[in-house]
Order: sequence, then structure tokens, then C-alpha cells
Amino acid sequence: MTTITSQNLQPLEKQLWTWRDYSIQYTVMGSGQPLVLIHGFGASIGHWRKNIPVLADVGYQVFALDLLGFGGSDKAAIDYSMEVWAELLKDFWNAHIQTPAIFIGNSIGALLSLIVLAEYPEIATGGVLINCAGGLSHRPNELNPVLRVVMATFNKLVANPITGKFVFNRIRQKSQIRRTLYQVYCDHHAVTGELVDLLYTPSCDPGAQQVFASILTAPPGPTPEELLLKVQYPLLVIWGANDPWTPITGAQIYEEARENGKDIKIVPIPGVGHCPHDEVPEVVNAQIIDWLAQKVLESVG
Repeated sequence: MTTITSQNLQPLEKQLWTWRDYSIQYTVMGSGQPLVLIHGFGASIGHWRKNIPVLADVGYQVFALDLLGFGGSDKAAIDYSMEVWAELLKDFWNAHIQTPAIFIGNSIGALLSLIVLAEYPEIATGGVLINCAGGLSHRPNELNPVLRVVMATFNKLVANPITGKFVFNRIRQKSQIRRTLYQVYCDHHAVTGELVDLLYTPSCDPGAQQVFASILTAPPGPTPEELLLKVQYPLLVIWGANDPWTPITGAQIYEEARENGKDIKIVPIPGVGHCPHDEVPEVVNAQIIDWLAQKVLESVG
């Protein structure tokens, strides 16, 4: 039996792939049933560094890529949207995988996984949603009137070429990144210099500020409720119960879908924040591996 641990993991080998004339960074490890790991806002392949080798070691071929605009991928000057990234994932699957895969995501990466399962079912067999975001941005009806005005003002500042650069440079300072991570990681020991650098380094790339502005002012995309109506595959929903950004109350829609007959397993993790796969990787890795094994047994039975 393989010991599920995030210690002494081998480094990730990065590769480049060209998509619509843009350079996309990705990694692949292992062999077997394909898993596709999708990071959240501002993150990258490295955010899965404690998961990829463990999942590969127990018999899966694990793919992860930096979404366009993030990590080591190009910081393209385009209008970003959930739909653009979903098309990127579909084309990546066509180019590199070509066998129905399990899509695993955190935050907006989880929402992207749900979009793939709903809109491109031919490339998937299931999904793992980790603290799934409700949208790429807040919908007006989700905010009270005061917050609506605040967000509208902030978005104007971000979109302005002069004030946007000032705001971005403030937000991307390492000290600010660390403070932000302290908000969403309950275990502050998990907020290491390595993690801060994972978020800081890509922010120094040319075009990063324009990407930031485009994403913050982008449409939110489809809601999880809309997508769940279309999804016919099993889901594992993992939720750090102390997440202030996507509160665990968001899991209610998955509970309702399960009660209505959907194949959904929900795993709350107490005392953990927005990124359980990085904060408590041993717990998340074990849950994913057990769920995948159960799905295999069910398919054989």
C-alpha cells in the first residue's frame, strides 16, 4: 500500500504547449486514468505540488496546467472569461489526453471543472470540486447596496491604466500576499515563503497587471446551480469549512442536488480554509484516492 504523504515529493517538470499562438505551461506525471488539476485565481501548477506526485504514485496520469494569464503561461491581452478557459481545457484535452478524465479544481478551477463536465461531457468521467467558487466575479444581486458601490468603484480604479497599476503593485507586494493568505489559510504555518513566491513571481511578468484588470472586471460566468442541472457524472465536493471567501454554505446546492438523485459525495473539513489541497494535502489526497477507487469498484460492479 502506498503511503499518502506530501513529504519528500519529486519536483514537477514543466513543459510548454502553444494554444492559439499563446504559450501554455503544463506538467504531467504518472500513468493510468487521467486526472486534470485546475488551479484557482492567481495560482498556478505549483499550488498542486503536494498533490500531483502523490496521485501519480498510486496509479494515475496527472496533468496540471497554468491557465492563460497565470503562472508560467502567457499574460495575453484579451478579454478573459470562464468560457475562454473552458475552451483552453477542451483543446488541451484534445492535444494531450484524448481519454475521458476526472477534472479536479480549486475555487474558480472547481467552477471550471463543473463547466467542462456540463458543456464538454465527452471529455470527462467525473469531477472533484474543492471550495468551488460561485463565479469569476460577484453578481450584483449577491452584494448589498454598499458593497455594490464599493466594488463598482474598485473595478473602475483597477480598469484605469494609471490607478490600476498603482492598485496592482500594492496588492502584489509579498507582504500583502502573505496577509491575504493568512485570511484564507487557518494554519499560518502553511503560508511559506515558497507559497508566497508562487503567487508573487508571475505578477512580475509583462502584461500581468492588464490580466488582473481584465479578470476582475470580467463577467461571472454560469452559476453552479445552472451547471449542476446538466452534469451527469459523479462529483466529490470537498470544502474547507472555515473559508471566508467561499463559505461552506455554498455546499448547500450540492446537498440539494444529491437529494434529487445526483451522485455527489460531500466532505467538509473543519478548521481549514479556502485551499484544503495545500493546507491539509494528506487529508485531501486521501479523500480523492478513496473516492476514485470507489468509483472504479462501482463501474466494475
